[in-house]
Amino acid sequence: MKILIVGGGGREHAVAWSVSRSPKVTKIYCAPGNAGIGEYAECVNIGAMEFEKLADFAQEQAIDLTIIGMDDPLAGGIVDVFEKRGLKVFGPRKNAAIIEGSKAFSKDLMKKYNIPTAAYENFDDPAKAIAYLEHAKFPIVLKADGLALGKGVLICQNMEEARDGVRTIMEDKKFGSAGNTMVIEEFMTGREVSVLAFVDGKTVKTMTSAQDHKRAKDGDQGLNTGGMGTFSPSPFYTPEIDDFCQKEIFQPTVDAMAEEGRPFIGILFFGLMLTQDGPKVLEYNARFGDPEAQVVLPRMKNDIIEVVEACLEGRLADIDLEFEDNAAVCVVLASDGYPLAYEKGIPIYGFEKFKDQDGYYCFHAGTKLDGDTVVTNGGRVLGITAKGNDLKEARKNAYEAVKWIDFSNKYMRNDIGKAIDEA
Repeated sequence: MKILIVGGGGREHAVAWSVSRSPKVTKIYCAPGNAGIGEYAECVNIGAMEFEKLADFAQEQAIDLTIIGMDDPLAGGIVDVFEKRGLKVFGPRKNAAIIEGSKAFSKDLMKKYNIPTAAYENFDDPAKAIAYLEHAKFPIVLKADGLALGKGVLICQNMEEARDGVRTIMEDKKFGSAGNTMVIEEFMTGREVSVLAFVDGKTVKTMTSAQDHKRAKDGDQGLNTGGMGTFSPSPFYTPEIDDFCQKEIFQPTVDAMAEEGRPFIGILFFGLMLTQDGPKVLEYNARFGDPEAQVVLPRMKNDIIEVVEACLEGRLADIDLEFEDNAAVCVVLASDGYPLAYEKGIPIYGFEKFKDQDGYYCFHAGTKLDGDTVVTNGGRVLGITAKGNDLKEARKNAYEAVKWIDFSNKYMRNDIGKAIDEA
């Protein structure tokens, strides 16, 4: 089979690595890809939002299956474009990708179908949002409705911060058109857990759990980012919690989307908060998490292509998803200054050690080739993942492996997976 992967970050590198292990696959392309993905795939200089060009390429190269990695093309309707051309493509159609593309839609869906989530209200008028906040309980959460690279969520401790937040999202449009509508949500406390799932429109099969670290600095301080590291599995996601989520969240969400005439086929990501009142949905994503994919996929025993084909053919119920009985930790190496201003084009050294070490992975997020040299090309540069027999060993291994990589403005959090010690 010839496979095309759309995207160019750490998630797509993890997907490309996973796809490369399938005996069914003879050739992998990735558009636009990055310096690391080039190890497994031929990188093609077509942007992820250039739908017609991508479909042309898929037809010209007789691509057997295209896997969409990123949220923006899914929300924009890339799957619909491919399907109209008769091309096999994995990911939700535009009318289903709205579950991530609009937080207002997803909150309304959960309310309608009694799926546990935080209390909320939607606003498209900043003045009405301010009036509502005058009587709200703090802290409170403001969310830009649309896609904002994982950064469109503000936690406000008081009315002054809330006013600033409304201005940032709805008036200054810091997150662009994503802030045309805003969700105001009660602040939930508890452990966060990410659960990714394969879905074929009716059946949902969940992968092993993970936990992301969103804040830029140690101790969950600093600005929200796309994710600074993650670990899998979560010791807080017990069999009892899983049983509740399967019955009250996962299957009901898939059933609700089908009932709404928006059958979901692809990867559905459940961001959960384990509150004192039980698990509740924080957010949905319509694709693999980044960096969750970097710890979940290396632990998956299944041939990813077989699972994807089962999703597309409506026979996911026949698949038994299996994961290794171990653990993985991913530490993101970022450019100092991320997620605000940072320098690009800095040479990176130390990749060679990963080639000799089993259970260690260097997933490229923001890199490119400058001649023969790999240089930084983004805020999040690399995801250094290591496996271990348990979470403590995996964490120790990951932090050992980050020392192998060197670039002059390298920055990372030093407490990824520290919560493991409290489990």
